[in-house]
Amino acid sequence: MKTTATAAPATPELATEASELRIATFRLARRLRAQRAIDTMSDGQFAVLATLKVHGPHTLGELAERERVSAPSMNRTVNCLEESGWLTRTPDERDRRKVNIALTGEGLDVVEETVRRRDAWLEAAITALPDDKRAILREAAEIMREVAAL
Repeated sequence: MKTTATAAPATPELATEASELRIATFRLARRLRAQRAIDTMSDGQFAVLATLKVHGPHTLGELAERERVSAPSMNRTVNCLEESGWLTRTPDERDRRKVNIALTGEGLDVVEETVRRRDAWLEAAITALPDDKRAILREAAEIMREVAAL
């Protein structure tokens, strides 16, 4: 797990810039999260489906650790997703004490449609900007990746 970056005390101007960036990032993330294939699905539920799409099947403990929630909390989330038909639990072939959790075809469709909607919303928003601001956003995306990697 990454630790928070520590630096010299910030100037008032830098503190304001950091706060403004944080607020703008959260607002954009909130707008993107609103673009989903299933309106009743929580962000946590979608995160589990997206994790399974990107990283493949996991045990309950692995999912809980990856999402930084307790095993009982993850079990409730997985139960709900399983009842909706978006994932399955199957016994591990090597260790029958373990259960592997994987996406169903319907779960994969939910993830892909949500990603498609989010990308389309953001593309439309960016298209409305002038070229100079779009260039700034391209540069900002790279800088944000660097900051996130700290």
